[in-house]
Formats: sequence, C-alpha cells, structure tokens
Amino acid sequence: MPFHRRAKNELKFGDLVYYGPSPEFYGIGEIVQREENVCVVDFRGTGLLGIHKDEILTNYLIPIHTLNLTGILKTKV
Repeated sequence: MPFHRRAKNELKFGDLVYYGPSPEFYGIGEIVQREENVCVVDFRGTGLLGIHKDEILTNYLIPIHTLNLTGILKTKV
C-alpha cells in the first residue's frame, strides 16, 4: 500500500518535512501553516524545481524527525 494511504503524520507548525513521492523535486521544507488535512510548506527553493511555498495534503508529507537521523548527525560532528 502506498505511503500516502497509510500515513498518519502528527505535523505541527515549524516541523521539517519533505514531500514523500518526489523529495528531490521539492526539497526539505518547514510547515508555516496548517489547516485540517492541508499544510502550507516553505521549501525555500531547496529542491530541483526551486519551489518556495506550496499547499500539500498532510498524507504526502514525511516529517524529518521520524527518520531518526540523530546517529548520522552525531557521527558527522
């Protein structure tokens, strides 16, 4: 089953996220507004398409903190 059909993300203002189906196109963004099932995400042009802000259903957003990247970050420092 595709991720967007099973996603139950708890997203809030300020969370860092990426767009699930095509993260390389959108890049990493910050949630700047949330209304029910839709978030406004500021990608700041970090992806290949140079998108800055977009409205996206929460099912398609994957929060960075759930990836548990703390081990990687600690080894790089």
